[in-house]
Amino acid sequence: MEHRYLGRSGLRISEIVFGNLLYPHDSTPDETVLGCLRAALDCGVTTFDTADIYGMGRSEELLGRALAAEPRDGVVICTKVFFPAGNGPNGSGLSRKHVREGLDASLRRLGTDYVDLYTAHRYDPNTPLEETMLAFADLVRAGKVLYLGVSEWTPEQIGEAAALAKELGVQLIYDMPQYSALWREPEARVMPACERLGIGVVPYFTLAQGC
Repeated sequence: MEHRYLGRSGLRISEIVFGNLLYPHDSTPDETVLGCLRAALDCGVTTFDTADIYGMGRSEELLGRALAAEPRDGVVICTKVFFPAGNGPNGSGLSRKHVREGLDASLRRLGTDYVDLYTAHRYDPNTPLEETMLAFADLVRAGKVLYLGVSEWTPEQIGEAAALAKELGVQLIYDMPQYSALWREPEARVMPACERLGIGVVPYFTLAQGC
């Protein structure tokens, strides 16, 4: 398996990233999911993507089980925050409260002290971007997150977030857009913006979910 540097960082990720997407009421047996994860490891995949909302936490739990026997420094773990995955009125979005509590819950499910990549799963129009980026920067300084990224943000939002991150002494190093032969919209504006900013692109649904 070949590896590539992610954005302008020193982090290398496998060219194929295993996306452990489970829907909220997914009935796929645990052993099937674990078998797929083990097969990915056997093929040399070192980078694994999940989210707190995937399977309502089940995806993170299973990924944690699959990687428990692997040396932590040999894998790259990415998870995400934004969608409703907690309780009460602050159980979603990118407020300081939800970002911090969401990560702590993800770490417990994953069985690790830190994640390599932490993704803002969507842009939150109801929370000042400064609040969100301060919350992310605090997590980096606390050693719970190594690198920051976003998913499905506009070029303008990505640029503003990258500038704020730089001011705060942290790095925004990747974007996760939907991209495939059937959905090439990111080519128009998002990818050129990321290239200008030195931000890596880690596309999802590259096989269009088999469509």
